[in-house]
Order: sequence, then C-alpha cells, then structure tokens
Amino acid sequence: MAPLAQDWTYAEWSAVYNALSFGIAGMGSATIFFWLQLPNVTKNYRTALTITGIVTLIATYHYFRIFNSWVAAFNVGLGVNGAYEVTVSGTPFNDAYRYVDWLLTVPLLLVELILVMKLPAKETVCLAWTLGIASAVMVALGYPGEIQDDLSVRWFWWACAMVPFVYVVGTLVVGLGAATAKQPEGVVDLVSAARYLTVVSWLTYPFVYIVKNIGLAGSTATMYEQIGYSAADVTAKAVFGVLIWAIANAKSRLEEEGKLRA
Repeated sequence: MAPLAQDWTYAEWSAVYNALSFGIAGMGSATIFFWLQLPNVTKNYRTALTITGIVTLIATYHYFRIFNSWVAAFNVGLGVNGAYEVTVSGTPFNDAYRYVDWLLTVPLLLVELILVMKLPAKETVCLAWTLGIASAVMVALGYPGEIQDDLSVRWFWWACAMVPFVYVVGTLVVGLGAATAKQPEGVVDLVSAARYLTVVSWLTYPFVYIVKNIGLAGSTATMYEQIGYSAADVTAKAVFGVLIWAIANAKSRLEEEGKLRA
C-alpha cells in the first residue's frame, strides 16, 4: 500500500473519520434490522434476507478495521497556534480491508437479489454462479491498480476490471428485464428499483477509482476516495438491503393472502 500524503488538514482528516464512522453506523444498524425481520417473512425469502444481513455484518466488521487503521495512521492534537494539527504517525493505513470486503460481499449482493426474485431453480443457480464469479473477478482485477501510483498501471487495471463490470451491469439492466416483468403486481417496481440502485451505486466505484488518475493527488485525492467509497458502500449494501427486505416482505404478504404460489 502506498504511504499516506503528509499535507493533511484537520478538516480533511475529520471528513474521512466521519465518513468511516457513518459506514459503521449504517451497516451495523442495517444488520440488526434485517435479522430482526426474519420471522416476518415466509421461509422462501429468509435465505435472501439472511444473506442481506451477512453482507452488512461483514461490511460493519471491515469498517471497524478501516476506521481503527485510519485513527492509528495519524497523530491529532492542538498545535502551537491553538488549532488542531494532523501529522502522519508512520503507522500504515491499511485500505486493503475494502477489497477483502468487496471480494466477500459483492457476489453475495447479487445472490440475494437473485434469490429474492424467486426465479426457476436452474436459472437461479446459473445466474448466481456467473454473476458471482464475474463480480469477484472484477474486484480482484481492480486491486493491483488501486495500490499503484503509476497512472498507466492504474488505467490498465481499471480497464481490465471494467470488462466483468460491464457484463454484470448489462445483465442487471437487460438480462433480468424479462424476469422482472414476471414478478407479481406490487413487486415489479421494487425489483426494478433494486436492480437500478445496484447499477447506480456501482457506477460510483469506477469513478472514485480514477480520482487519482485525473490529476488529484495527496490528501485531497485520498479524502475524496475514502468518502466516495464509503457513500457507495452504504448505498449498495444497507440501502439496497432495505429494498431486498421490502421485496421479501411484499411477496410474503402475497403468499399469505394466497395471491402468490408458495
């Protein structure tokens, strides 16, 4: 991992500190909510909702690790002029936790969407494997460029990661269109919202990735990178998870009313 820049202001450090804290709070509270809701959905959707909670639990753990690493990487205190000053402590900031998190959670995010749609068993297995593997490859290809300062290397790995990225996004937008149309009335809009929220939140990641490729550097680039990834994570996991719960809840209600085959 590349050493942190030396030119940090207290405002920049604090902005990242608060973004990471927000990630912990958002993911942690979402986990509690999803698992408390398990008894309120039928058995057909409990696996999807359980996975939703696992995703946010894994993210909560990694945000704790990122947060602690961030705090340890700096010395913060009052300077001679009475204002807070921030200096690098020399302890490395381990941002690799993000990629470990994504490697575990990104495939699961797609699996929970596929499960809650309740597609035919063969189609469910096929989509879960193909999208899960493609998303894991996407994350693995992105990491080598993330830890490099050489722009040509960063662009190369970014382009490589975009290949499976485009495949996954294309499947969400086009490939699942017909399956979405077959969802029961009152659920179609929720499933569509979940698909497109995934696409929109995922589009944030490649743009944040190239922050350092387009001229930004030092503490400013790192600040935007950390805040951007944190906002995208909360949207893609906690907010997306709420939509998964809403779909499971709506379908469970229809099953109980006899309007949907169990």
